[in-house]
Amino acid sequence: MADLTPSIIFFAILGGVLPALFWLWFWLKEDRLHPEPRGLIVLAFLAGMLATATAYPLEKYLGDVLAVSNNLDSFRFLFVVSVVEESLKYFAIYFVALRSRFFDEPIDAVVYFVTIALGFAALENTLYLISPLGSGDAFGTIMLGNFRFIGATLLHVAASSILGVTLAMTFFASRTKRIGATILALAGAIGLHTLFNFTIIATEGRLMYLLFVLLWFSILALLLACEKIKRLAPRERQGQDGGNVVRLPAI
Repeated sequence: MADLTPSIIFFAILGGVLPALFWLWFWLKEDRLHPEPRGLIVLAFLAGMLATATAYPLEKYLGDVLAVSNNLDSFRFLFVVSVVEESLKYFAIYFVALRSRFFDEPIDAVVYFVTIALGFAALENTLYLISPLGSGDAFGTIMLGNFRFIGATLLHVAASSILGVTLAMTFFASRTKRIGATILALAGAIGLHTLFNFTIIATEGRLMYLLFVLLWFSILALLLACEKIKRLAPRERQGQDGGNVVRLPAI
């Protein structure tokens, strides 16, 4: 058990939050023409951190209720973890941002989902860094920090971006189609999260770098999708009823 001193907590937060803030700064540039309110971005980031704090006890509780072994070698447990984490991120951002009047153009969906994913990763990374820092393992801390920065953070971004891109692409679709697309996207995010973690563990890390490369390709695909999404529609769409503006709400 790590000896939690103020300095250890400080450096864990520094190592966990700063990389996430760097990614956030990078992604916010995708919405630089019509930036979202900074207060709502901060709230979405904090909602991601709250989702992390909620996920761990919920995962343990569900593991006990469903008689799923709390063992990282268990595919069923990894599936439960993925369901909890991806669902918490979705519902948190739904209530924080997707019902807001500021969710008024397709690219906003990607911005908010990436933001909550980075908030989730920030606290999760902080918690993972506490143990090696507390044991005085500087090398282990650096290696784990790099792994979390490159791997886990990208995984959360990639999984959440499946939902973000899907909601963006169906922004002007009917409510029924948006709901159906969201369910499929959530299933995709859960599947990606589960398979990534299980593959890392099942192969004892032998495919780790290959998976990292695939994650980078997924981020590149996300960037390309963002360029297409930004051309989908203006912030407001003219309706057919005498030129009145029609705002299209989230599901």
